[in-house]
Amino acid sequence: MLFVAQTALELGFQYALVAMALFLSFRVLNIADLTTDGCFILGCAVSVSVTAAGHPLLAIPAAMLAGAGAGFVTAFLQTKLGVPSILAGIVTNTGLYTVNLMAMGWRANRSLLKEETIFTLFQATGIGGEWGGILLSAALTALAGALLVLFLGTRLGLSIRATGDNADMVRASSINPNFTITVGLCIANALTGLSGAVVGQAQKSADINSGTGIVVIGLACLIIGETIVGRGAMARGAAAVILGSILYRLVYALVLRTPVIPIDCLKLVTAIVVALAIAAPNLKQWAALQARRRRAPAGRRG
Repeated sequence: MLFVAQTALELGFQYALVAMALFLSFRVLNIADLTTDGCFILGCAVSVSVTAAGHPLLAIPAAMLAGAGAGFVTAFLQTKLGVPSILAGIVTNTGLYTVNLMAMGWRANRSLLKEETIFTLFQATGIGGEWGGILLSAALTALAGALLVLFLGTRLGLSIRATGDNADMVRASSINPNFTITVGLCIANALTGLSGAVVGQAQKSADINSGTGIVVIGLACLIIGETIVGRGAMARGAAAVILGSILYRLVYALVLRTPVIPIDCLKLVTAIVVALAIAAPNLKQWAALQARRRRAPAGRRG
């Protein structure tokens, strides 16, 4: 049971970076960015390939730069070519399939067996013992979250937030919304690339299909966190996505540990957990409404 909790915590921190990226694009910029699936694999592929070349530390910024590049392409399609945001993400995501194969040397998967990674390097220091992987994942996620919150408090960050609220008002204030959208999407996809990079080195492998459904899972983590923590300040939003990601992974692990559900039902369990997570706000409102009806006097229920 302890191993399950450790694995869930480690994965929760690693995948929280995807939820954080969706928080920036979906909540702050109000853009449904579907580049996430392909960008996650891109970060994983670049990280594993650079690590295999003997540079595990350099692999992290390389993956983030690759992710930012994918975000720039999506933003360019949207702001310069007039492609709707959803279609722009789909187009970029489709093109990334070939780019990801190229990043892995035209192979569908790549392994890091017997290679040094940031996790093996950290474990060699002896810090944290068997909790070393969790500590490193938590530190990277916390640092990324803190930097994102600080950035959103700067003048450029406030302009990005304003663009998501009202692009016309931003344009009237002599701020170019195309620039703020481009910067926001680049940062969001850099976070997604970072998540892929960390997951790739933690699992010591990259697969061309490893990012399938990541955008839906990330949204589920975002909604779970916001349902518990609530929406408000940027710091609260960053904390919500981390908590939501951890809770999602814990529930996911506990469900699969039950003897009633076989491992063959993995995809079905994922779909059910994600659906319940996304429906959680509406279910919460429905439960509150039913509670108020039960408390109301009999004559007022009609």
